[in-house]
Amino acid sequence: MTSATSPATSPALPAAVRRGYGLGSVATGAFATVPGLLLLPYLTDRIGITAALAGVIVFAPKAWDVVLNPVAGRISDRSVHPDGKRRPFLIRAGLALAACFAMLFLGPTSPPWAGAAWVAVAYLACATAYSFFQVPYVAMPAEITDDYDERTRLMTWRVAILALAILVSGGLSPVIRDAFGPVWGYRAVGFFVAALIALGAWGAWHGTKRARVVAGAVASTSFADQLRLIRSDRPFRLLLTTFVLQALATGAMLAGVDYVARFVLDSPGAASLLFVCFVAPALVVTPLWQRYGTARDKKRGYLLASLLLGGGALALVLSQSMPAGVVYACVAIVGVGYAGAQMFPMAMLPDVASRTGEAQSRVGLYTGVWTAGETLGLALGPAVYAAVLAFGGYVSSTGSTVAQPDSAVTAVVLGFSLVPAVLVAVSLLALRGYRLEKTP
Repeated sequence: MTSATSPATSPALPAAVRRGYGLGSVATGAFATVPGLLLLPYLTDRIGITAALAGVIVFAPKAWDVVLNPVAGRISDRSVHPDGKRRPFLIRAGLALAACFAMLFLGPTSPPWAGAAWVAVAYLACATAYSFFQVPYVAMPAEITDDYDERTRLMTWRVAILALAILVSGGLSPVIRDAFGPVWGYRAVGFFVAALIALGAWGAWHGTKRARVVAGAVASTSFADQLRLIRSDRPFRLLLTTFVLQALATGAMLAGVDYVARFVLDSPGAASLLFVCFVAPALVVTPLWQRYGTARDKKRGYLLASLLLGGGALALVLSQSMPAGVVYACVAIVGVGYAGAQMFPMAMLPDVASRTGEAQSRVGLYTGVWTAGETLGLALGPAVYAAVLAFGGYVSSTGSTVAQPDSAVTAVVLGFSLVPAVLVAVSLLALRGYRLEKTP
């Protein structure tokens, strides 16, 4: 059994630091949510490219992050900036991300190839800036506290603010798009989300300026040797596999929200309500998940949350024959599971990454590999959903409503329900083998 220590002398973090750190989730939540929610519909139903090509465009820049994130982690590991290893990246990369996101929907919409090319380049720039924000941000908990349970409390703040950020950005973005019309709607969303990202980046940078740092020396081994060390770390590998598969599942569900609202619930406005049902439970249940994890252990909480996440998704297979209220209730169950399936692995990652003195010098690299996996999962989710749509014969358009064949509507449902449920079930095989617990 591998253990994580919880030193008795480790001081609790000030509440201001917990809140300040959590504000970074405004940036990560907005960027992770809105492209997954609206970029695929923008490409298929505004620019008018095929679902298959749209899936490639959504996926490719995030695939770049899979390569870049470990490099960003290595760079932040070796930083000697007087303001700390990680904090300077938060403000610089965060503001760069905000600027790039504002450009995402400002390009041409015709001819389709020009619109698609603009989105591909702008999204690649967003993904690059996001790597240098996200990796240092996620690495910070391992360095600002070495207490096993304090990290869970820190993640409670992060996930609660993350849920609020997702709720605001994902819930309001479709409303803003529809309110401003087909020409300026997406552009207004770009400016709105850019403002949220800038606010979150500044909040995390400012709020953690007084955080105590517990960190090891700069690693002297080669990058390749460090990657080999991480690859041989069984607890990390199993935890990462679980998290990536679940990120893929939630990415597919997120991509399907707009399509389910239009073709299953027959109400474009239902997209915001579906999103609220998915995210709002986290505002209530995240503190309950934190208490459960403290009392019963993080792995057990993660397992229970995963079962709710997958079970709620599986029930949605029948959504075409369900009353709308039952569909919303099933999505809310998914949301309860999602809250725990976000909080627990993010609280477990610092335990794995910093459990030895040798590992402490590589926290950024661990985090880079972790966020690369998360990015890959979230990017593959919409790509998988797009592939399901393409297989079902989904008909793209340039803004007008097009009648879809029955096979396409079935694909809309299965990509939103059965596919995520299967991915969560497979992830539990990895979670079963994870062993890392607190030493009494």
